[in-house]
Amino acid sequence: MGNSPYCIGVIGLGYVGLPLAVEFSKYYPVVGFDINKQRIGELQKCNDATLEVEKELLKQVMKQPKPVLHGETDDDAKWLNEDKGLHCSNAIEDIAGCNVYFVTVPTPVDKNNRPDLNPLYRASETVGKVLKKGDIVVYESTVYPGVTEDECVPVLEKFSGLKFNKDFYCGYSPERINPGDKVHTISKIKKITSGSTPEIADKVDNLYRTIVTAGTHKAPSIKVAEAAKVIENAQRDINIAFVNELAKIFNRLGIDTNDVLEASATKWNFLPFKPGLVGGHCISVDPYYLAQKAQEVGYHPEIILAGRRLNDGMGSYVANEVVKLMVKNDVPVKNANVLLLGITFKENCPDVRNTRVVDIITELRSYEINLTIYDPWANPEDVAHEYGINIINKLPEGKLFDSLVLAVAHKDFLEKDWSKTVKPGGIIYDVKGCLGKGKVHARL
Repeated sequence: MGNSPYCIGVIGLGYVGLPLAVEFSKYYPVVGFDINKQRIGELQKCNDATLEVEKELLKQVMKQPKPVLHGETDDDAKWLNEDKGLHCSNAIEDIAGCNVYFVTVPTPVDKNNRPDLNPLYRASETVGKVLKKGDIVVYESTVYPGVTEDECVPVLEKFSGLKFNKDFYCGYSPERINPGDKVHTISKIKKITSGSTPEIADKVDNLYRTIVTAGTHKAPSIKVAEAAKVIENAQRDINIAFVNELAKIFNRLGIDTNDVLEASATKWNFLPFKPGLVGGHCISVDPYYLAQKAQEVGYHPEIILAGRRLNDGMGSYVANEVVKLMVKNDVPVKNANVLLLGITFKENCPDVRNTRVVDIITELRSYEINLTIYDPWANPEDVAHEYGINIINKLPEGKLFDSLVLAVAHKDFLEKDWSKTVKPGGIIYDVKGCLGKGKVHARL
């Protein structure tokens, strides 16, 4: 560990964990751990498939040699490399010399929209096996209030044989990563921090202050920090559900929703939300975590779940609107060749987790429409594995389609005149409202 007071282990090297590990590695020795061997192999070659960290930056911080551990016990284990830098590994022994662990694994929901804490349990088990006296475990994964202390701590105690707040300590600091956003990066977003004791809360806060130039907010408890995270995204979900409902109303009234929102935005305190599909690993998931905890304590949340139902139905709504337009324009629906632009959950990133574009695909295919799904950002293997859907990364030259649906506002799509890709009479439907009113037949 050299002169560094900390050797940091980051558990889970995805969209959240890798940027966190890279930032800490500028100041401390860091071991990034992930169970995905392919992911580790790519990172060791300084290639990040998520596109969150540039190759040159990885080259600057990456330490190729394995951490050197010494001593007869884990208590004596130390990383003897330089005082800073990043080593990535899928070997649990490589994190045994760390004294602060950051857990950044996904927290999804199951098919019934119930929180799936299994990745968190497995990560806690991994850390528990190497946990030593005095170590700190900080969770960043999105959870409902109480998960860190009620669900994760018992696992840490079981596998370490140590006692919480006597032998080891915990903290919670919710991640605020926005995939694909190169402006609001980890160091530029204010960080909520917390700890299981006042002293640990100070240590966790000071540690984050090393890398977060935007500053920190130290919450009074771990539960408060956990609750703050879930309501951030529940609030966005509800606001988007409101404008999605407005879009449905204005569509029936023959009014352009974007024109209405643009006019309303002239008021100083109007919130500029836009209609659209709500997917990804945060906004479409976190409200279910809060709802689950609310129901456990005997309260049935109404607004939160109503917003979720409305947003989850937008994919099929879009597909049916497309079919209606095709019928009105005398475009035969059955066996029509339709081009769908984009399958990632948001623009300009390769993340396909919980993308609601699949709802559009499912509904359109129910009409026996032939879909060509084009997305230059998404990995075809990931999409096929996750959803059983085939996509292409390159558009066939010269092919004309009966209709077109823009589902994701990738910058690649905004530079092209799509009218030349559609047959005469075919319709262009713009889910994102980004192509300009005169270039499309309808917008959400």
